[in-house]
Amino acid sequence: MRTPFTGVGTALVTPFTRSGALDEAAVRRLGRRQIDAGVHFLCPCGTTGENPTLTAAERLRMIEILVDEAGGQVPILAGAGGYNTAEVIHVAGDMQKRGVSGFLSVTPYYNKPTPEGLYQHYRAIAESTPLPIIVYNVPGRTGVNVDVATLVRLAQIPNIVGVKEASGNVSQMCDICRAVPSDFIVLSGDDALTLPLMAVGGRGIISVASNEIPAEMVQMVEAAERNDFAAARQVHGRILPLMQINFVEANPIPVKAAMAAMGLLEDAYRLPMVPPSQVSREKIVGVLKEMRLLKGALV
Repeated sequence: MRTPFTGVGTALVTPFTRSGALDEAAVRRLGRRQIDAGVHFLCPCGTTGENPTLTAAERLRMIEILVDEAGGQVPILAGAGGYNTAEVIHVAGDMQKRGVSGFLSVTPYYNKPTPEGLYQHYRAIAESTPLPIIVYNVPGRTGVNVDVATLVRLAQIPNIVGVKEASGNVSQMCDICRAVPSDFIVLSGDDALTLPLMAVGGRGIISVASNEIPAEMVQMVEAAERNDFAAARQVHGRILPLMQINFVEANPIPVKAAMAAMGLLEDAYRLPMVPPSQVSREKIVGVLKEMRLLKGALV
């Protein structure tokens, strides 16, 4: 049996209709596409899912749909984070009732807690639920970094089981893999750094690119898990342009534009997210054409 929350987890986008409503049919369709392609878990209601613009009811409805569609085939790691510890605990409790398997919890942003504040924040969340928690460290968005010493402390809490490491600091990633217990799951938060991280002990990726190319991401990560890095590098080299173009503007703008071009969802966003510029859109479509991802798409 695969250890839960290892391999490829897709940081699912949230599809909207042209009128701006949650596109429930598309949520189900995208979830099924991911499962059929072999991804190992789903991660809805995160940054890529435009979490800050979703209502509480929409988050819970998205989870209900995905839990139903997954039917136990893959775990659901729901995004439940924020800068108000009590509110995170409340949200996690509601999500737990809807059948999620665990939580991806981003560090508190804007208020910049100290390392002790970070530790107490996650400890309080962990004590409120029996479900496993993955810490999400993304200092470029939150303004706060979970240092190695703090992460080692957090790893001693039984149901804090891993970290999504998106600092972009390869040296820090190496230090984390060296310092944490062997059963603590270190996941990449950056598609392009997945292979380097797995080479030093990482266990997979919570991926943006797998929204577009789930099977290819699974192929790359499973090759690395087998220590077949030659095969993994071949896939990585082929899909690297897509990994890079997904960040030509703020995530999730490019990935949603790409998926719309592929015929997977409506090209719809919620403010403050807006469609990509024409220049960026042309670059995105150029990469999709190069990778032959527009074949049969509704463009």
